[in-house]
Amino acid sequence: MIPRYSHPEMIRIWSDEHKYETWRRVEVAVSEAWNELGVVPDEALDQIRAATFSLDRIDEVFAETRHDVIAFVRSMAETAGTGGRWIHYGLTSSDVWDTATSLQLCEAADLLHADLDRLEAAVSTLAVRHKQTPCIGRSHGIHAEPTTFGHKLAVWVAMLRRNRERLAAARREVAVGKISGAVGTHANVPGRVEDLVCTRLGLEAAPASTQILQRDRHAAFLTALAVIAATLELMATELRSLQRTEIGEVAEPFSAGQQGSSSMPHKRNPELSERICGLARVVRAAALPGLEDVALWHERDISHSSAERIILPDACLALDYMLRLFADVVEGLNVFPARMQANIGLTRGLIFSERVLLALVEKGLARNDAYLLVQRQAKRVWAGEGDLHTLLADEPAVRELLSPEELAECFELGYHLRGIDVAFERLGLHR
Repeated sequence: MIPRYSHPEMIRIWSDEHKYETWRRVEVAVSEAWNELGVVPDEALDQIRAATFSLDRIDEVFAETRHDVIAFVRSMAETAGTGGRWIHYGLTSSDVWDTATSLQLCEAADLLHADLDRLEAAVSTLAVRHKQTPCIGRSHGIHAEPTTFGHKLAVWVAMLRRNRERLAAARREVAVGKISGAVGTHANVPGRVEDLVCTRLGLEAAPASTQILQRDRHAAFLTALAVIAATLELMATELRSLQRTEIGEVAEPFSAGQQGSSSMPHKRNPELSERICGLARVVRAAALPGLEDVALWHERDISHSSAERIILPDACLALDYMLRLFADVVEGLNVFPARMQANIGLTRGLIFSERVLLALVEKGLARNDAYLLVQRQAKRVWAGEGDLHTLLADEPAVRELLSPEELAECFELGYHLRGIDVAFERLGLHR
């Protein structure tokens, strides 16, 4: 991921230096396990624990061997004295690579979890603040019935909480190590070593593995990230739409010196929300090769490796950036209740049509007859002939069933907001 869309904390997790340090942790944990079983001598273990690695030396050896794990092991062994001969004892490359990658993915998931917590807190605060701020609800982009801006955001809170559960499940999927050898049979490294290593590293031992951890785990992780990104796109798309000139109900933060267009000084574009929508495509795109990486030849091939070197870091980096950016947007969002109220009145009472329909049904009119009656007058409103309340008040069939007071009640905004507390109570959102 390019630096522009990367934060230092997530960059560190996927840096070469941290990757190799995580490999070193795995190698040391394996040597400690062999020592506990009486294979690696105490003196050698002390040397291995003190061993380091050099990025330059790894690059030198890699240029010769074209194998990064061999290059790393040789670099580390060269600093371990006589104890170096025990480094990587009984292991295959994927024992180190896969177990270390699991540790990196867990670190990344923890950072993303913190990002989700911050975003949920920001959305929850705004939802409670605007719990009773009326705005128009839309379906197919067309005015439907009144809602509140807070209720829109309460729906997002529920979605973000599901995302947190998805991320936690994805973390559990990848919080697994394997120290089982070249085809996973524990021929050269007993299961006891694997158990000890994984316990030391805070991972579960894979119940069964081949040369690698099976990639359904990684596919599940990437798919969870893709779903989270998709929900962020949903939220950002809503804010983009609400910022359109014709709607104007919200505006994302716009700094003092910011400029929206190179040619038009008046422009204030929803570019932050648009950026989130664009990056969501990047994260979703990572899920497809993740799924395709599941099907490998026999006990392992290397077709997954090249893709994972890109998609695992980039998906984590992009989603981390998206979550932080959207939290900034929500925390600095400008909300315009007066414009929301004005937009409610744009259709001259049409948004109350269902309430009139139900009132007529309650008075004994057949539902389809009531529907056609109200629809007939609604078409006149669309044609610019007046407002729905006035036209219905002049309709003989309506006057016969509804008193003027009863008809007027059908056009009261408060009726549509009386159930707003339901979602807030279920979510535990309170002032």
